[in-house]
Amino acid sequence: MSNILVRNARLVNEGKVFDADVLVAHGRIEKIASSIEGASANIEIDAQGRWLVPGMIDDQVHFREPGATHKGSMASESRAAVAGGITSFMDMPNTHPATLTLAALDDKKARAAASSVANYGFHFGVSKDNLETVARLDPRQIAGVKVFMGASTGDMLVDDPRVLERLFACVPTVLLAHCEHTPSILANEARCREEFGDFIPAAMHPLIRDAQACWRSSSLAVELANRFGTRLHVLHLTTAMELALFAPGPLASKLITAEVCAHHLLFDDRDYASLGNLIKCNPAIKARADRDALRQALREDRIDVIGTDHAPHTLAEKNRPYASAPSGLPLVQHALPALFDLVAEGVLPVTQLVRKTSHAVADLFAIQERGYLREGYWADLALVEHLEVPRPVSLDPVLAHCQWTPFQHHRLGHRIATTIVSGQLAWHEHELHTHCQGLPLGFHAQRR
Repeated sequence: MSNILVRNARLVNEGKVFDADVLVAHGRIEKIASSIEGASANIEIDAQGRWLVPGMIDDQVHFREPGATHKGSMASESRAAVAGGITSFMDMPNTHPATLTLAALDDKKARAAASSVANYGFHFGVSKDNLETVARLDPRQIAGVKVFMGASTGDMLVDDPRVLERLFACVPTVLLAHCEHTPSILANEARCREEFGDFIPAAMHPLIRDAQACWRSSSLAVELANRFGTRLHVLHLTTAMELALFAPGPLASKLITAEVCAHHLLFDDRDYASLGNLIKCNPAIKARADRDALRQALREDRIDVIGTDHAPHTLAEKNRPYASAPSGLPLVQHALPALFDLVAEGVLPVTQLVRKTSHAVADLFAIQERGYLREGYWADLALVEHLEVPRPVSLDPVLAHCQWTPFQHHRLGHRIATTIVSGQLAWHEHELHTHCQGLPLGFHAQRR
């Protein structure tokens, strides 16, 4: 590995903003000081006062491998991620085959080791038939256990109360829940079909997958976690209604935590008019009032982390009629720069953004020696450039395999100048460094 010296950076770390140089050697942060002289470095980068932050750790992505590589792969999506300042990801289990066995988990790890330029971890899936396997899982080998307590394809929907109770009682690590109440969604969809037939507008999506459907499922998850003492992490909150289920305060004091995704902070239901199925996702992007409530919940520390739920589909798939168009959107390349625009707008302090995208994710999942700018930690760094004139997203190539982005008509006031992954240049001066090899994330054993 090359030694890298970053000079004249504006570091954001652990609630502080300060000027410093950073020396990276043997993959790790060797020194942080106001000025580093005489160091031997193969590569020197003049940060010119730009923000240097720990790279974003994305707690949920769908990189589509194995089984749907026409949409994306470990190689393609990890390259898009590092271009967006994401240095580590945790991939979801609903691939083909689903990650419901140790053999499937090992296969995904091998695929990432062969092609990912970002660091990687994997969530294990739950079905009604694999609870014994889940109960015996080694928390050091997985990021978390994912349960779909709502609409899902294949055999990963878990809605039997007895199975859910057994799961919440036996899961040996953090349990991640996708919370939507399927019967409510189906009833809403039936009413829409009565009105629109086979031509349901995309703008109906937040009314079909409405706030009540989310709340009914997330409130059940929280009740079960309280009853069984489960370490629960509720994914992608979208509604003001659900926020009362989660306590404000520091993450370290919580048994139950929550995530919000970038697109639920950046879009609202008015955007269906121009983007339609391109922002169709589950749970749905909802009203402006919900978006604003999610932003406020971040400021209150009621919501603990920010992820992307990156889930690419081809444009041909997205251009189908609403009912047959798949849900999900590609986000890893533009999420962090767009979130830095929220800092510029005064929505979030930069220190809080870094906590929600790096520090808190590392703490929640007990990730070893990542997520902070600390001497001795792995060097996962993103250098963020503020642009005097916001730049149209359309001017830059989209690196996700699907080659489109919901930000296609946006101008962003920030971009990623450099991304360093485990001490290696992964993205620098608008170019990928494909020789970079991401490493497996290490997890501490005790996380229940």
